[in-house]
Amino acid sequence: MARTADRPAQEALLSRAVWDVLAHQGLERLTIRAVAAAAGCTTGLVMHRFPNRRALLLHARRLLHERTRARVEALEAASATPREALRSVLRQGLSLDDELRTESTVWLGFLAAAVADDELIVQHRANNQAWRQRITRLVGAAAPDWPAEHAAATASALIALVEGAAALGSGDPAGYPPAAQERMLDDTLAAFGLAQ
Repeated sequence: MARTADRPAQEALLSRAVWDVLAHQGLERLTIRAVAAAAGCTTGLVMHRFPNRRALLLHARRLLHERTRARVEALEAASATPREALRSVLRQGLSLDDELRTESTVWLGFLAAAVADDELIVQHRANNQAWRQRITRLVGAAAPDWPAEHAAATASALIALVEGAAALGSGDPAGYPPAAQERMLDDTLAAFGLAQ
């Protein structure tokens, strides 16, 4: 089969391998060689798609953003009310199952790498800004009488809660089990007057 015909399958395979290495082996082990081993291919094939470690990290962050964006758009569209949409979208950011725990771990790995890298931090901040805008819009829809500044501050607090709980839950699932994370979210929404 021609290489061009294999390209989508190769990209999917390499994407899964990048994700797997970052999520299960950690940031420090994300290398061309580790991705090749996870994909069961040569380092040459990996380098054809990802010439260096930064390219691997950028790809992992883009993949995370695309996955979560598609999921939150579907959750928002399926929600009957603005408050249901807000809770559903925030809930998917928690570390509630293996998939979400893996995503949280990948996000934390990317953040760690981005701290000292100007190119990576720009992408990280752009994606976080899009997330803040989405949550601020959902808070505004759930509480239409609130001033914009109050909706934005509430959105930031809700994001901090969800991302903190997800990070803690991904590192210590027994200490921050899914039920406890959901309870934190629901109690916080209720405290803000945003319960369903």
